[in-house]
Amino acid sequence: MHRPFAFAFISAAVLFLHPAFSSAQAAPDPTPLSKQVAGLEEKFARDEKTLLDWPNLARYRDANASLSAPAKDETRVVFMGDSITDMWVLPRFGEFFPGKPYIGRGISGQTTPQMLIRFRPDVLALQPRVVVILAGTNDIAGNTGPMTLEEIEGNLASMSQLARVNNIRAVLASVLPVYDGGHTPDGKPLIMTDRRPPEKILALNSWIKNYAAQHKDIYLDYFSAMVDDHGFLKKELSDDGLHPNKAGYAVMAPLAEKAVAATLSTNK
Repeated sequence: MHRPFAFAFISAAVLFLHPAFSSAQAAPDPTPLSKQVAGLEEKFARDEKTLLDWPNLARYRDANASLSAPAKDETRVVFMGDSITDMWVLPRFGEFFPGKPYIGRGISGQTTPQMLIRFRPDVLALQPRVVVILAGTNDIAGNTGPMTLEEIEGNLASMSQLARVNNIRAVLASVLPVYDGGHTPDGKPLIMTDRRPPEKILALNSWIKNYAAQHKDIYLDYFSAMVDDHGFLKKELSDDGLHPNKAGYAVMAPLAEKAVAATLSTNK
């Protein structure tokens, strides 16, 4: 769809749905018409980008190309994941493992099938000693469509297998707990358990733990360190009920370091 046509289509859609052009007795939308059009334009641009590059291979293409092969004694580690991994490198959360040859390859909103597609360019081609995989919460939420636990597990197993046959050691991280009652940056309340039921998180984590034990991967248990007595994410570790804040990453970082050290010390 060409952009001029798309803009005209979006504008017509907004006009058609606007209370002034509708006979339905709906409450008037207080948002100005120009902002509605702008919002739909922005959403269309995001959707168009996703359609053109669903796994977002372009995100790290240049960064990957600029990386040299690891030095002989370098303990390179790649962190593969979604927004929790993507945001970890932001300055407001502190330095991302300062002094360590650790590379973040998270992409916000992604699910395991998207990560599996980009596993070769964003992990294997970088020749790390270890990959830390944190994935599954967006699959449970249905970000890219309905996913069964078995399908999520299959994708995680495939990433583990790809790492193994390429002499890369895998650390499989638990999915983090969530809580309701967090808020957006502008103060709007958020409900997380409707799309991420705690029982599904527990079931997936149980599988990840068992799979790691059976295949000599390392299980990185973020969940136990971040869950409260009621089975939800500790509120002091997140502002929105899903993503860690600075305190949350401060809990996660030493656990990740310990898991990396453990996998490097094991003989496979």
